[in-house]
Amino acid sequence: MQSGPREIINPFRPIPLDVPEGMKPNEFFNSTENLNDLTYNNGLLRNPEDLLLYRKALGHSNEFDCSIIYNTSKTILNPLGRPVRRTQVPDNVKHVWNRMNQIIIEYMLEQYPDPAEALVLAGEASLDATWPLTSPGVPSIRMLHNHFIVFDKQQLRAAPLADSNNPNLTDGGQHSLFQAHMREVYRAFFDRLDLQILRPCNDGTCRIELTGYPQGLPAWEITGGAESLKEVRFWKEYDIILQGFIDFYRTFFTQVSTRNAPLPRESYFPELVEEKLLFNNDFLKAAKMVRERCIVDPAYANGLRWQPAFKQLIYRNDHGKLIVTISQNSIGNAITELLGVVVKRTPDAAAYEQSEPALLNKLLEVRRRLVEADLGEGIATAHWGAE
Repeated sequence: MQSGPREIINPFRPIPLDVPEGMKPNEFFNSTENLNDLTYNNGLLRNPEDLLLYRKALGHSNEFDCSIIYNTSKTILNPLGRPVRRTQVPDNVKHVWNRMNQIIIEYMLEQYPDPAEALVLAGEASLDATWPLTSPGVPSIRMLHNHFIVFDKQQLRAAPLADSNNPNLTDGGQHSLFQAHMREVYRAFFDRLDLQILRPCNDGTCRIELTGYPQGLPAWEITGGAESLKEVRFWKEYDIILQGFIDFYRTFFTQVSTRNAPLPRESYFPELVEEKLLFNNDFLKAAKMVRERCIVDPAYANGLRWQPAFKQLIYRNDHGKLIVTISQNSIGNAITELLGVVVKRTPDAAAYEQSEPALLNKLLEVRRRLVEADLGEGIATAHWGAE
């Protein structure tokens, strides 16, 4: 079978949500009123830490699909002031978040034990205020949330190949700025991070054979597999990967913006940044190239995301190993597209309702396990009860 990205169709039930006159949809989606709808029509569980587990009404997969959002809509009314990445979440909230992640991932692996039959992934995206709210492609809910998704590989095998020139599929490999011009610098920088559970995966085994993705992205095997997700050390290393990425991204675009700029004051690893980036000729040569293009190409400059933009995920490879990867989210691709899965979501209530009972049974079982672990209380909606 030919390897390549796949495009699948996923039906959903149309959402009866009225956007007030004069507002653009992605402006409304950041409002408290929209989060009320998310909670009371699709909410499964919430806790005192303001973490909300909910069914994805506009889902990527009707096999298994849910999210946790850090719902600060009522405590931080300014959408641009809300936490949008793990490094901005208070420690007590992140502690609960990590435990919720561990339990949900454990459930997915239990329900879908065969890597030949199911593609399992979990991860989150940067939602930084790097573009105006009304720009195309800007995240619709500017609050940190993550995804838990399972794709049926039989469906993927039967799906047509996606257009390989789709810009959302070109975030890695030769198309990415980091990979095209600073690949060795990038890898060497990550190699200096203090990682014990995460081991670099550079031999090609991290790639999904069916799709050929991810492409050109740094990846790490989680030694110990799912059991390691029960260790605090793993989640610290998961954060270290993100912190290292943010340092690299922030340092690079600071140099693009201002020639010979000083070390960013908010760096997580200042000595590493100074030694491996600010004294690296290839790194600074690439910054010069981008800076000079920005000066003469306004469309190119306008398309840059000057603040750290990423997608970070955990997924299972073809050999049953759990892998961590992180992507320079320069284009705004969906998290599934990092693994070569393009999802075309179409309104079709009848088709969605065929999958809904089995999907809800799984989501309610996940909720039961979270409640049992003292990670929240169930939410009643028109579709399910609180228990």
